[in-house]
Amino acid sequence: MSDPAKTFRVGLIGTGRISDIYLKNMKGFSGVEIVACGSLNMDESRIKAAEHGVARVARPDEIIADPDIDAVLNLTIPAAHADISLAALKAGKHVYSEKPFVTDLDDGRRVLELAAAKGLMVGNAPDTFFGGRWQTLRKLLDGGIIGAPHSVSAFVPTSGVERHHPNPDFYYAKGGGPLLDLGPYYLAAMVFCLGPIARVAGLGRKREASRMIENGPRHGEMMPVEVDTHSLSLIEFESGVTGQMMVSFDVWESETPRLEIYGTEGTLCIPDPDPGDGANIFQGPVWVRTRDTARWTMRPRPKAPADWQVAENTHGLNFDARGVGLADLAVAVREGREPRANGALGLHLCEVMDGMLHSPGLGRFVNIASTCARPPMLAETSEQGLNVDLRTMT
Repeated sequence: MSDPAKTFRVGLIGTGRISDIYLKNMKGFSGVEIVACGSLNMDESRIKAAEHGVARVARPDEIIADPDIDAVLNLTIPAAHADISLAALKAGKHVYSEKPFVTDLDDGRRVLELAAAKGLMVGNAPDTFFGGRWQTLRKLLDGGIIGAPHSVSAFVPTSGVERHHPNPDFYYAKGGGPLLDLGPYYLAAMVFCLGPIARVAGLGRKREASRMIENGPRHGEMMPVEVDTHSLSLIEFESGVTGQMMVSFDVWESETPRLEIYGTEGTLCIPDPDPGDGANIFQGPVWVRTRDTARWTMRPRPKAPADWQVAENTHGLNFDARGVGLADLAVAVREGREPRANGALGLHLCEVMDGMLHSPGLGRFVNIASTCARPPMLAETSEQGLNVDLRTMT
């Protein structure tokens, strides 16, 4: 167990678009600090450091070699995740990466083996299941409000990223696509609620060979599409619960809930009532309907009658708290426990998605060799801000 009074010093590698929310949010978590940042584009890194008050800008190799840095926050493109993580572990640093964990399963196994050999922690996004919406859903589920769960459905209909992302190419290149981009959020939520997955099957299709970038300085430029842009999957959990999932870059709009869990006594529902309020975020309502209720309702009943359909969140982090998984890893290092968003979960999700991608060519279900623990919940709290000491939430 490390010194709880010592600040957990993090070096961020990869200062692209996703880095802003990490740089903003990590200032609000006690005991952890991003002390350096860098990327292949050092001009971009200098701008981000100035905007967010990061003390030092350094090349990725300098960050990895720095003996005063405890962990590397790996925000590089997916194809580079394994190389950066392995280099950081070899240098004696803990690692927390954006999703997906890796793009090659053998690389993922090497990351976990090296971390174990060196006694280091590995964490991985997504950490959205830390949010109040998902923690409340888990509390209701574990409390038996819908009886024994027997199946789950997730639907993630989007029209792609080229209308809002200025450089969307990697979403449509090998290692991209809706399954690897959006699937981790929903699969992580499923494993958080229902445990690890035993086998999967899938179908996929590519709508078109190229797409036009529709915003920014590259507006009108065509980019190739190398991956399936619509994915359908069947899932069987180790517990025997069955599931289905659709993730797409080819759907303009839908009224389907983003996730539902069906039980012997009722249904838990994650709706999508507001534009852009997808289930890959921390906050939002939870709906409940049981055999004893005539309409969607909530537990417990909120004070405002107009909000009858929304379950009051029993936990904090009801906002975009991305980076809380890294903060939890810092606490886990101090406490000598596994982080909730850990490498075993990350590798399991990657193997699940790899199985879904390869199932059509094999013409059969794919058995999942890896497993992981169902992540423990956070403690209930009324704290809603980012000035949070996670030791009070475990």
